[in-house]
Amino acid sequence: MRSLSYRRLLTALIAAVTVAMAASAVAGLGPDQEGQGRPRIWVGGNGGFGGFRREPPKWASRADFDGQFNYCRGFYTSDRPEAGGMGWWTDYPGADNNFSVRLAELTFVKVKFGKDNQPDNVVIRLTDPLLYRCPILFMEDVGTARFSEDEVEALRNYLVKGGFLYVDDFWGTKAWEQWAYEIGRVLPPYKYPIFDIPPNHTIMHSLYDVKAIPQVSSINFWSRSGGSTSERGPDSPYADFRAIQDERGRLMVVMTHNTDISDTWEREGENQQYFDRFSPDGYAVGVNIILYAMTH
Repeated sequence: MRSLSYRRLLTALIAAVTVAMAASAVAGLGPDQEGQGRPRIWVGGNGGFGGFRREPPKWASRADFDGQFNYCRGFYTSDRPEAGGMGWWTDYPGADNNFSVRLAELTFVKVKFGKDNQPDNVVIRLTDPLLYRCPILFMEDVGTARFSEDEVEALRNYLVKGGFLYVDDFWGTKAWEQWAYEIGRVLPPYKYPIFDIPPNHTIMHSLYDVKAIPQVSSINFWSRSGGSTSERGPDSPYADFRAIQDERGRLMVVMTHNTDISDTWEREGENQQYFDRFSPDGYAVGVNIILYAMTH
């Protein structure tokens, strides 16, 4: 597929982001107005679409799946807290919504939209048989995850039978070690070792030419720190882009560690400087990953 420039990506996003920022300042949006026109961009903080910051999960049901793309967020149990993280629902539901809207705008992927004209995104347990209706599974803050034996077996079967897992937004050595242990239970490292994705790999050029994975801090950390991108200081000096592949070389698991790609989606409508610096790169990474997963 022909690569596109970041300039074109920025142009495609900028008008809609301006609309989203303007909309976030408008109070009193009535229920009869919601869902009309173009899909809305979720704006973070306590705003969202006028609801609460922590929204309850929208559990997957058979009716959600009709062959179009659903953003499937994996549910898991955390066994410890991580600074700045919220377990399975980190960046939920804003990242899910905004990425789905942009995926529909920037590609020919047929994204599933509901009657409210918003993406039909779902949260799914790893042991749910409907997991096989999800071509891609997203998980965040996985450095706090602890899988049950049933979840280990279910996730292994999903991945080796053609599924794809993308994990993001976990920082530092402790989070990495916990995640490496958990995914090692799923895909034993003697058979499925973790490796660094090289710059010339197909996934780096699925649609956009990505030279390197950017280090992105959350918008809150970025604001408080005066623009730093390393949330764990010397324990997160740069972003890691790693993967696990099957015997044929198909990537099954892709990991962005020491970076928060999902915040470039979730928070795109809140701060123009944050958007300009991070969102075009973040969307380029996300779109490339999805297109790779859906074509391999």
